[in-house]
Amino acid sequence: MPLVRLQQWPAMVARWPLDPQKPDIIFIHGASHSASFWVEQIKALAPVANPVAIDLPGHGIRQDEGFDAIEAYAECLLDFMQANEIKQPIICGLSMGGAIVQDLLVNHGDKFAAGILSNTGARLKVAQEIFKAIESNYNEFVQMIYNFGTAPENRNQVLYQRLAAVSRCRPEIATGDFRACDNFDLMDKISTIEKPVLVITADKDRLTPVKYGKFLSDQIPNSRLENISGAGHFAPLEKPAEVNRLIEHFIKNLQN
Repeated sequence: MPLVRLQQWPAMVARWPLDPQKPDIIFIHGASHSASFWVEQIKALAPVANPVAIDLPGHGIRQDEGFDAIEAYAECLLDFMQANEIKQPIICGLSMGGAIVQDLLVNHGDKFAAGILSNTGARLKVAQEIFKAIESNYNEFVQMIYNFGTAPENRNQVLYQRLAAVSRCRPEIATGDFRACDNFDLMDKISTIEKPVLVITADKDRLTPVKYGKFLSDQIPNSRLENISGAGHFAPLEKPAEVNRLIEHFIKNLQN
């Protein structure tokens, strides 16, 4: 998939300009990651949508500064949409990206057609061991996240290399991301989301367990909960075919 620059935003796209006959879907990566996390979704969903995955500030090939607040990243997404004249997209995020999606749907829901929340929660407290690992040895932090975040049966050298490749950001950027997650809490506001939402969980996700997704689904009135069997926290990387099938079905239902 090509990386293009849309204004100041590096983005992975299936096509540009966007096809006006297809719905737009924007993918938002998790803490310390980059747009290339979503490469399997960009490829698979191109026939039914205009998939776009962006590098958040400070991530991927961007060399600017990141943020330590979910609200700041959410504002950047609105800037990206305005700069590139993207209106009423579906917005999809994993983990920290899912927190950004929640913030946007709660505070700017009129600007979106729907949301997809993958492996995330309405509150994302972070273990102090993660901050210590980032500060002491970033490569060991990536290994720790891989060991704790993936299902044992999916672990192999290819998956590790892919996760390591999308985790190349400066340690201070990763620290800011996890501080943003640690301070994030929309538990008492999530029920105000009115747009259709697909919630995706994974049965071996130890970072954002299934109960997190169930809470989201129970609180969001127009939502559907789907669980991926045999996947950990990085379900779109571990089980891309299953995740893509759920997203495609969700998109098609929105059009009916």
